[in-house]
Amino acid sequence: MPLPEQQHSPHPTPDRSAPGAPVVTFAFHIHGWKQAVFQRYFPECDFVFVPMYARDNEFEEEWAARILATDKPQIFVWSLRAPDGLRSFAAENGIPVFFIEDGFIRSVEANASRTPPLSLAFDTGTAYFDCRTPSDLERLLATYDFDNDPRLLARAAEGIRFLLETGVSKYNSDMKTDIDSLYGPKTVKRVLVIGQVEDDASIQFGCLPAVTNNDLVRLAAAENPDAQIIYKPHPDILNRVRLAQSDPQDVRHLCQILTEPLPMARAFETVDHVYTITSLAGFEALLRGLKVTAQGCPFYAGWGLTDDRQPNPRRGRNLSIAALFAGAYLLYPRYFEPETGRSISFEETVDGIRRHFAGGNVADKPYRASGPKWQAWGPYGVLGWRHLLTPIVSPFIAGIGHGRDAENYREDPIQFFRELSNPKFRLIGRILYPFDK
Repeated sequence: MPLPEQQHSPHPTPDRSAPGAPVVTFAFHIHGWKQAVFQRYFPECDFVFVPMYARDNEFEEEWAARILATDKPQIFVWSLRAPDGLRSFAAENGIPVFFIEDGFIRSVEANASRTPPLSLAFDTGTAYFDCRTPSDLERLLATYDFDNDPRLLARAAEGIRFLLETGVSKYNSDMKTDIDSLYGPKTVKRVLVIGQVEDDASIQFGCLPAVTNNDLVRLAAAENPDAQIIYKPHPDILNRVRLAQSDPQDVRHLCQILTEPLPMARAFETVDHVYTITSLAGFEALLRGLKVTAQGCPFYAGWGLTDDRQPNPRRGRNLSIAALFAGAYLLYPRYFEPETGRSISFEETVDGIRRHFAGGNVADKPYRASGPKWQAWGPYGVLGWRHLLTPIVSPFIAGIGHGRDAENYREDPIQFFRELSNPKFRLIGRILYPFDK
């Protein structure tokens, strides 16, 4: 596939080419395994990684002063996990803030799997999934003159064709599946319900009324009484990377539940209608000409292409699929070569994924820590006795946690507990490992 000239994004992003001293960058909520990735992707930044889950008073009492004492700093925030007061503090002091999320092409794995992201979205307004206030992506889609940029639209059309031909998605897999044997013979309308991780921020901030996957299945079944309803749980739920909030068995009388992994591109085959809350899969369905009902307000809703159940009065401009794709995939995110960290184009990224599944190589390997070394002193206690806790605690973590939690704990016990979202579990970690590294 030829690589058209890459165009510059019309919204602000960190400048990787600026000469001079590194930009001191205070980064909030960046997991330990991601920190090396950020340093590789942004060599022009001198990172200060703020400890995960720093309390609000810590920001006011310590970090605000440190930031103000720095010459021309900038702030990175993963997702929307900024301390209270950070936005107003940054605005009052003229400090740029970038909200960061995985882009719309994430990895060659079927889930994030602690691999370097192939693309990142930077937004000075809010995360792109936050429907409460305009993001840079929303402003871009609302104002960009796509009609007077025929080269961009041609590039978008070629990109859509390439995604459809190759099946490249946000998460990717070369798993072979016989759809006919999985779905069965098609005799009636076929409706696909896309499950999501229900405590994910994209639902919390992108669907203002509380909605579960089971609610979505019930809606699809009620509105399509004579159709075959197929419910596809999120891959992170199937892999137990994340925990389900609603039990699919409660709606099994209404639908066929897919219990085995299935690449998203294959799931659309023979489907007539897709229901989603906020999933990117809804946009991927639009690319295939399918009708999409969005219960929430994802970035692709409100532009005249979806059946919207949560209207957004800020939107209303009618966009073509090519224009929406151009904004979301070509202008908005940034793409990276994972091993070197260099910026590359959308086309280079998807071509690398294609080559990976054809037997080539994409440096998209899961992060695995080497594990803490045994020391006679330090955070693991005198003679390193706290290392003996690992085989004792690990089975309990496997029993109450997610599929990969026990493995992640064994790789780095202290960091594992520090980065848990549940404050009670973090407290347990501080009791077991009371010393800082």
